Amino acid sequence: MADTVAEVMTSHPAAVEADQPVSAAAALMRDHDTGAVIVNENGRIQGIITDRDIAVRVVAAEKSPQTPVREACSPYVEAIDPDTTIDQAVRIMRSHAVRRLPVLEDGRAVGIVSLGDLALERDPHSALADISAAEGNQ
Repeated sequence: MADTVAEVMTSHPAAVEADQPVSAAAALMRDHDTGAVIVNENGRIQGIITDRDIAVRVVAAEKSPQTPVREACSPYVEAIDPDTTIDQAVRIMRSHAVRRLPVLEDGRAVGIVSLGDLALERDPHSALADISAAEGNQ
């Protein structure tokens, strides 16, 4: 059983620069089969954009797909380091009501850990783990 998020995180998460269009973030989500992309400004994390952010802040608001990512992303992000324990990550997700935590080293994203990753690790037979492990749900 894993002790730290470094053991269960997705390494090298997809990332987009804040000034790129939302359509570029959506294409990364499609290409990497993920629901979230790290938002960087000059290589340093500035936020995270999710498929829900795009649906609510761009599509439902009838904005252009060329809207800069910085206008649609969540600018404040709870982040952790690779040595964070699984239990600490779960507590952080619970207390901040988030489903993903970027994993940072020196202000740069080196990974991302999701609620599904933690479910797979803590209880591989749970319904959430089954859904998270299914093909196409990464």
